[in-house]
Amino acid sequence: MDYYDTRETRPQAEREAELFARLPAQIAHAKANAPAFAVTLADVDPASVTSREALAHLPVIRKSELLERQKAARPFGGFAAARWGRSCHRVFASPGPLYEPEGARADYYRLARALYAAGFREGDLVHNTFSYHFTPAGSMMETAAHAVGCTVFPAGIGQTEQQVAAMADLKPNAYTGTPSFLRIILDKAAELGVAPSLTKAFVSGEAFPPSQRDALAARGIQAFQAYATADIGLIAYETPAREGLVLDEDIILEIVRPGTGDPVAEGEVGEVVVTTFNPDYPLIRFGTGDLSAILPGTSPCGRSNLRIRGWLGRADQTTKIKGMFVHPAQVADVLRRHPEIVRGRLVVENPDLNDRMTLHCETTDSNPALAEAIGSSIREVTKLRGEVSFCPPGSLANDGKVIDDLRKYD
Repeated sequence: MDYYDTRETRPQAEREAELFARLPAQIAHAKANAPAFAVTLADVDPASVTSREALAHLPVIRKSELLERQKAARPFGGFAAARWGRSCHRVFASPGPLYEPEGARADYYRLARALYAAGFREGDLVHNTFSYHFTPAGSMMETAAHAVGCTVFPAGIGQTEQQVAAMADLKPNAYTGTPSFLRIILDKAAELGVAPSLTKAFVSGEAFPPSQRDALAARGIQAFQAYATADIGLIAYETPAREGLVLDEDIILEIVRPGTGDPVAEGEVGEVVVTTFNPDYPLIRFGTGDLSAILPGTSPCGRSNLRIRGWLGRADQTTKIKGMFVHPAQVADVLRRHPEIVRGRLVVENPDLNDRMTLHCETTDSNPALAEAIGSSIREVTKLRGEVSFCPPGSLANDGKVIDDLRKYD
């Protein structure tokens, strides 16, 4: 196999040791240079955070908190160490708005590794259709392609006929963008009688099921996907093995129970939490709000890093019941008060259009006194009445849902 570098195939124990050897310095850097972390990590001794167990004791910073802090302290809410000038080449705005710095380092978002796994090589001409304004997607792909040695045509979005005309003239062999826009371009090319020159594609920003992948392959295009965010950069990427997404070499990923910072067992669905080693934007335990799960074993492609199943939904399942917001963190608080509960899920229904919530609890103890105690905790935490239903351990679906809203209004 052809790998981007030797780090991809090193033993996992070696990788883990290297990441946690680097972590104390990154935490110290964040505390010294990002004012928000100076506050949230004030009582943390960076030298003591050298394991997953120690990391799990630090607070999770979620996007909702990042947004609120940015509103109070523009532009970055005190989480960035970058300053205007040579250390910050660009600043972008994602919906919210959330502002993100782009530092001066080559391959700032670390996506070159993912492009390489997708077959991109030096000398390729990449037709990049991600947006070049406001959001960083266009820059994320362009800087990665340059790191691999590709030439980039900055196509951006829209203007389908002009996109096809440029392809006809320049004959790019590689595409970056959303899978849906690629299909639109290919259909327009067919309509105009233009034979596409594309043989490879790297897609993101949308779901990319196997059916879409196979449809592109039937048109002569091998397409791969990745999971990346504007805040973090690359998190995980697809390889020729097509079995899950392999983690990037420069992040620490945890899967935690939604609404908490508590890591779940391997294979269990939970929220993706990422710690980066980016000196400009040193996010420590950043909650992405996305659900995923660790896949057991290693990839058949030979890359030895951990794998995740990909995007499995959103972790923020906050819902309004009888006019009151109920959060996953509140459900976690109730469960934490009763160690007899192995796992729980709050199910919301509306028979006769009246809201009703029931906390389904996996437990071997179905004592009526326990049900009464749990019901009291529900009222105390949520200010609402809720029923309690016991079920055997392992019976709740492994899908990351803490609140399951089943209400119907038709």
